[in-house]
Amino acid sequence: MSPDRTLEAEREQVVEHAPALARLTPGMTGNISVRNGDRFAVTPTGVPYDAFDVADTPVVTLEGEQVAGEMRPSSEVPMHRHIYRGHEDDPGAIVHTHSDWSTTMAVLREELPPIHYMIVAVGKRVPVAEFAPYGTEELAVNVVAAMAEAEASATFIENHGLVVVAADLETALEHTTHVESLARLYLQASAVGEPVELDDEALDATIEKFASYGQEE
Repeated sequence: MSPDRTLEAEREQVVEHAPALARLTPGMTGNISVRNGDRFAVTPTGVPYDAFDVADTPVVTLEGEQVAGEMRPSSEVPMHRHIYRGHEDDPGAIVHTHSDWSTTMAVLREELPPIHYMIVAVGKRVPVAEFAPYGTEELAVNVVAAMAEAEASATFIENHGLVVVAADLETALEHTTHVESLARLYLQASAVGEPVELDDEALDATIEKFASYGQEE
């Protein structure tokens, strides 16, 4: 029997980048996905991040049907589905972690304000989505609503963790690292004094500069 090639490139990305979750989240508590059209490849549930291959990697439709992969998909498939269904083409990838500093913000139920210009990678603030049991449609709706209200591509979830979306998986992982770093910076600064927030003018100027950041094509 020939191997299943369904979303092969996206499944390869999941396998390649899944070990990065080990640096961001304890145990097997995180998940990632990569979208192509009306389907997405996602990490399997309850499996160490280095213990599955491309054939194992689940592929799920935006309606929730598993169409490929030897293993069962992440319990947070509803959240991934709802985020993708809320966008025509973008985002193309999602990262969900229980990373220490971001989860501390989630436990405090406190949003991340613009205390550093790098926050514009995900918006002008990181909101907090209302709690609901993990893996539920209710939680998925809450996450989508929080990001939409804040016009952000990241949100904490009350007493749970962090979700970040981006055009591709490498960017989503990079932005997850940014949010985690800024959450740490904010909490450390708050322990010493009152963090000073950047105003909209400063944030808009940073967004404009970021538009030309990096190497020219």
